[in-house]
Amino acid sequence: MKIYVCYGTWLNTPGVTQVTGHKHVCGEAYESLVEAGHKPEAINSYGFGLLPEWMNRSKGRREVRKLTGQQWVPVLVTDDGTVISGSRKIIDWAAANPATDTP
Repeated sequence: MKIYVCYGTWLNTPGVTQVTGHKHVCGEAYESLVEAGHKPEAINSYGFGLLPEWMNRSKGRREVRKLTGQQWVPVLVTDDGTVISGSRKIIDWAAANPATDTP
């Protein structure tokens, strides 16, 4: 399982989180997977989704574009190849699909 994130999986952005109360969406999506018992590989994609493609040339952003046709993260690729875009959808998927221990 891979999750493409911007620059990392942190939750709090100094100054922003305190003012808005919102946590970082990449971190929220990643943490929801961990809390559900998954061990996702986080891939830093750098850049910024709003920028044009020619300014978002990192390997992670290129892979996200191939997978989804757009360059916004977070994007989850499950072990069976399912692609899920957006933090809310990833959080909902994690809640509905907790990891199971298999021998």
